[in-house]
Amino acid sequence: MAREQIRLGGKLRRLRQEQRLSQVQMAEQLGISASYLNLLEHNQRAVTVPVLLKLAQRFGIDLDSFTDDDDGRLEAEMMEVFADPLFDGQDIKPADVKELIGAAPSLGRAVLSLYQAFRGSRAPTAAAGDMAGEDDPVPTGMPSEEVTDFIQDKKNHFPDLESAAEALRAEIGDGDLCTGLIRVLAERYAVDVAVVPEASLDGLLRRYDPHSRRLLLSERLPRSSRVFQLAHQIALIGEAPRLDRLVAGGKFTTLEADRLARIALASYFAGAVMMPYGSFLAAVRESRHDFDLLQARFEASLEQVCQRLASLRRPGAQGLPFHFVRIDVAGNVSKRFTASGLSIPRFGSICARWNLHRALAQPGRLSAQAARLPDGQGFLMLAASAPGGRHALGLGVPLGFAKEVRAGDGLDPDAASAIGISCRLCPRSDCDDRAVPSLHHPLKVDENRRARSTYMDARPEDRS
Repeated sequence: MAREQIRLGGKLRRLRQEQRLSQVQMAEQLGISASYLNLLEHNQRAVTVPVLLKLAQRFGIDLDSFTDDDDGRLEAEMMEVFADPLFDGQDIKPADVKELIGAAPSLGRAVLSLYQAFRGSRAPTAAAGDMAGEDDPVPTGMPSEEVTDFIQDKKNHFPDLESAAEALRAEIGDGDLCTGLIRVLAERYAVDVAVVPEASLDGLLRRYDPHSRRLLLSERLPRSSRVFQLAHQIALIGEAPRLDRLVAGGKFTTLEADRLARIALASYFAGAVMMPYGSFLAAVRESRHDFDLLQARFEASLEQVCQRLASLRRPGAQGLPFHFVRIDVAGNVSKRFTASGLSIPRFGSICARWNLHRALAQPGRLSAQAARLPDGQGFLMLAASAPGGRHALGLGVPLGFAKEVRAGDGLDPDAASAIGISCRLCPRSDCDDRAVPSLHHPLKVDENRRARSTYMDARPEDRS
């Protein structure tokens, strides 16, 4: 989403209330009229750059944090919650959710946490029946969701890990990275590395024995994955204090979430070692995001390159605001991060019209799609099948940046595909890919009519 489209009224109102100022008092400090401030707070006017600068000067706010669209993401996730059939009949409208988040985003996050706990406990509770004790703790959400939220809150950028990765890469120098990492493991951490037959690892790709200090890598791993696993192990051993501090800051609720966070952070470090921030960003800009060139120059896989592109969020040296998503053949989302403004479903399946679904049937091919949401937002959507064909990778950026991406050449924004976020949340009533009824329209069943989809409303006079 372009920055000028982000709704800042709720944040502006909360800032004023935190400062215990009336609209007249804050307007005076910003050099604007109280009536204009009132329009800003109700999102009837865009917050201009001069107003943002005065906010930073007068109240010491971080502009990047203030203009980040966290309210928009929370709104999309709240709409997913209320799309659950559990709430059918409650007549909850998008405007109601916007009003709640604008006035009290903490309440919105609390509802989201409660719903996650409910989803986590729904099946076990039904199975346990009356056996659960009254003092049993309420189950929390999935550990993977906690870690995903943590990475999203940090904007997928960890400066301490970037610095440590740059230092390690500088120490290794321009020589072979794989050889250099093996040397560091041996000389600094007394770890022996061996590539072994797949059968001896019982299906694992990597196994480290802290007692014998041996790291075994499967022969099945391609070179890019071997290098990644070597750097990953160095992070777990040599950067343990940094990882501990970052994990502690996440305030995770389970030991499993702590461990998943450590793994995610070690993977971040490994990607930063393979693709150092400065040189990678320079190559990205020079090549206009030429994925083949980036893979070849940095000896990285397509998935590694995609994830690295989504982590270029260093203040003052940012890459494009990409979103990244990975799904399996059943459509389950296993990785997601968004800086583009596109909401990626947390609880349900993503829209069938995303080119991400077709990528699995086109191995080795990067497809590009100009797409537009019902609210008018446009995106350049890139998709490809990961090696092995078990996952599809999706990367996207607002259409305004399409000229900076080589794969977007030739796409016509005026011919963008009409997509949604998910069927339940999409207001399009004439979509023949619709799999479930829309939250935005009452379900109309007519046994005498049959459209291309059961839940498609092909009668223009009934659309709203």
